[in-house]
Amino acid sequence: MKRTRCFITILLLSALVFSVQGSVIKVLAVGNSFSENAIEQNLYQLAEANGDTLIIGNMFIPGCTINRHWECAQSEEAAYQYRKIVNGKKVNTSNKSMLECIRDEAWDYISFQQGSYDSGNYATYTNLPLLMKFVAENVINTKVKYIFHATWAYAQDTKHSGFKNYNSNQMCMYNAIIETVDRTVKEINEDSSNPNKITFIIPSGTAIQNGRASSLGDIFCGSDGYHLNALGKYTAACTWLEMITGKAAVGNSYKPSDITTQQVRIAQQAAHNAVLCPDRVTSW
Repeated sequence: MKRTRCFITILLLSALVFSVQGSVIKVLAVGNSFSENAIEQNLYQLAEANGDTLIIGNMFIPGCTINRHWECAQSEEAAYQYRKIVNGKKVNTSNKSMLECIRDEAWDYISFQQGSYDSGNYATYTNLPLLMKFVAENVINTKVKYIFHATWAYAQDTKHSGFKNYNSNQMCMYNAIIETVDRTVKEINEDSSNPNKITFIIPSGTAIQNGRASSLGDIFCGSDGYHLNALGKYTAACTWLEMITGKAAVGNSYKPSDITTQQVRIAQQAAHNAVLCPDRVTSW
């Protein structure tokens, strides 16, 4: 399974390179603070450096789970902060409903993700097909691709209460996320009664774990031990870049001022290795 996913990912990216060169790509995250970490900083600039233009939307509720998103879909509750990045400038609009956000643009990609503490708990994903169905029934672009954001394990020294769900062990949490996301996506895609499929998984969690396996060590999260710091955000953004544009992050010229040249090199390689082999940690 893991080797097959590596091979399929390589083929997918090869196809995408020819389809999105020099494109305007519109991506919306049905997300939380982990999508904020991954796509609200660096991603636009990384794509721009490669000749692409992104329109990025993030439907933000702190710590939001799939079940909470599904509740918002059913109730039409105006619970979201809608963060939208156009021409590199971010505008944050409060009190938006899910329907308003998904109908704001003809999105090319819409991503889903689980709340971080439940990310490795298979039982918490049961409403994902219903959430996808709601989105699919209301999108403007009927050819939109649905994707899943596989997030990262916490830093080993975090005090987050949810870390106990994984025996307070980083690799236990990482492996649980990989296994749970793979299982969930496989079941959705193999369900013949469900027309809404997940095109690919964005392996941000593996990219972060790859970075931790480098000479840098476990320094990708901030002081709380679960949200990403500047280096972690750059690494996650590099992963998103490769998956949605089909262009390698390695060698990209965009460098934030708050990370070093060595860190940039390692982050780009960690992301690239995650895209090539999303189900295992690659050290080098």
